[in-house]
Amino acid sequence: MNSGNAHSELTREDRELILGQRGMVIWLYGLSGAGKSTLARALERHLAVKGMLTRILDGDELRKGLCKGLGYSDHERTENIRRAAETARLFLDTGIITICAFVCPRRELRELARQTVGEDDFVEVFVKASYEACARRDVKGLYAQAEQGHITQFTGRDSAFEEPEPISSAIILETERHGIAHCVERLLDIILPKVKPIDQNE
Repeated sequence: MNSGNAHSELTREDRELILGQRGMVIWLYGLSGAGKSTLARALERHLAVKGMLTRILDGDELRKGLCKGLGYSDHERTENIRRAAETARLFLDTGIITICAFVCPRRELRELARQTVGEDDFVEVFVKASYEACARRDVKGLYAQAEQGHITQFTGRDSAFEEPEPISSAIILETERHGIAHCVERLLDIILPKVKPIDQNE
């Protein structure tokens, strides 16, 4: 698909040829503490070793800037994901492999992201861990704050998290059962064929 814009004569394919890779959006989602950010960073390192240009879009970081001021109501969660997906699409159109890490608790939010990015360029990855396991990790102290009533609408406790449908195309990585290295290897097996360097003669 040609994805140029009114301000550039370069198409997406032109940029991908320059980079020697195909753009892709890997959308990691799951409860806070499930391992999304850790997995995103590990995947980025492995792709970098292979000479591929990546960008991580992390939910916590975006809420400090692009999505600053947004709360956790249904409307605000939707706007948060809309902005994130639009940003991911811009990186995609530049040929960059974009690794997103968001809680993204509702199926309709994931579908919004998928439709914004485009079906062919979107890899949905559910980073699965139980509420109890995430609470035990509680690396940010959020679960303790939620239990004390300092955080409301906390996903998994006050606000529901919808797992993907059984018929969904989502990749499921169970971080309670498997380590990060195993999860990264599984992702690489799926992603690398999609982002392989472009042959000048293609």
